[in-house]
Amino acid sequence: MISTDPKKIKELLSRGVDEIIGKEDIEKALLSGKQLRIKLGIDPTSPNLHLGRSIPLLKLRDFQDLGHKIVMIVGDFTGVVGDTSDKDSERPMLTEKQINENLKTYKKQLGKIINVSKAEFYFNSKWLKKLNFAQIGELASIFSVNQFISRELISKRLREGKRVSLHETLYPLMQGFDSVAVKADVELGGTDQKFNILAGRDIQKHFNQKEQSVILGPIIEGLDGRKMSSSWGNTINFLDTPENMYGKIMSMKDELVIKYFELLTRVSYDAIEEYKKLIKKDPKKAKMALAETIVVMYHGQDEASEAENSWKKTFELGMIPDNVKQVKVHFKKPLVDILIEEGLVESKSEFKRLIEAGSIKIKLKQEERRIIDPNSLVEESTDLRIGKKRFLKIEVEKK
Repeated sequence: MISTDPKKIKELLSRGVDEIIGKEDIEKALLSGKQLRIKLGIDPTSPNLHLGRSIPLLKLRDFQDLGHKIVMIVGDFTGVVGDTSDKDSERPMLTEKQINENLKTYKKQLGKIINVSKAEFYFNSKWLKKLNFAQIGELASIFSVNQFISRELISKRLREGKRVSLHETLYPLMQGFDSVAVKADVELGGTDQKFNILAGRDIQKHFNQKEQSVILGPIIEGLDGRKMSSSWGNTINFLDTPENMYGKIMSMKDELVIKYFELLTRVSYDAIEEYKKLIKKDPKKAKMALAETIVVMYHGQDEASEAENSWKKTFELGMIPDNVKQVKVHFKKPLVDILIEEGLVESKSEFKRLIEAGSIKIKLKQEERRIIDPNSLVEESTDLRIGKKRFLKIEVEKK
């Protein structure tokens, strides 16, 4: 059953949306009651999906709730090449083995947001592997080199003398051809994907298909204020434990709370207006409400309640035990060196993995902070915790 409720359609086309291309076409189609094919592609370049990915996934669910057909493209072929739309340097090409390893839990993770049993799933190697050189040449003839190099990050790399490999120019062709293969009516993506998604419109037109409409969503900041990215280790992942997910949210900047409510949840606008008032009076309480909301989405109410209780015991009643080991260190000593010397981590590689997992936290002036920089230097005395069982009191000698 297709819903044509004007109020729901209005919210669908506004919440978590930065730009719509072909808006009149999509509004008309949504109000007509026609079932649309809504496409989203995800390259398995990391084993974890993070909350930044949830923005288009939640939009997929919005379409699904109105009765439309969701078409998920798993980029097992495009993932090997790698998209550099949001990168300031060339992305290393992944091996097929790495892609397959990353894919293992994707459907389980996607199922936390969309109804996977009612969605179509395709691996784009199914059609991209079959293209011969003549067909690739035909696709390439649709675009000019100038179109590719005029993209902001590509032109920036060229100005800085950085390498832009020829295979990068093929990525938009492959993503665009995916739209032809599945006959997409609408494609979703982030604003950084605009060039690739528009390529789909051009390629559909070349093959005498109706051009897909495009809905572009915003890019969400990670815990350190930069774009949420697995490469930077500033993510909240779908498969984080409830305690880790809750703790990460509590450690982020207050100014991100309302944005997270708007983009990463489906809490009502009325409720968000109340949270805007609350954040001014009691930011911790507003942040706790956000943490509970998100943990419930991915783990359920019982787990969210346990995570909240765990956080309160640890961070409101004291971060670490009183009898924990204490060390004195020189000012600006690398944190990784301290932890290796004290036996809390075995190597720099383990330290980096713990950083990426959000497992190393410090307490400064009664406020918890997550360490996100593997090159962190210790400048103030602090209490440190790794996970739930490793603790250390660090006293800095500044003279």
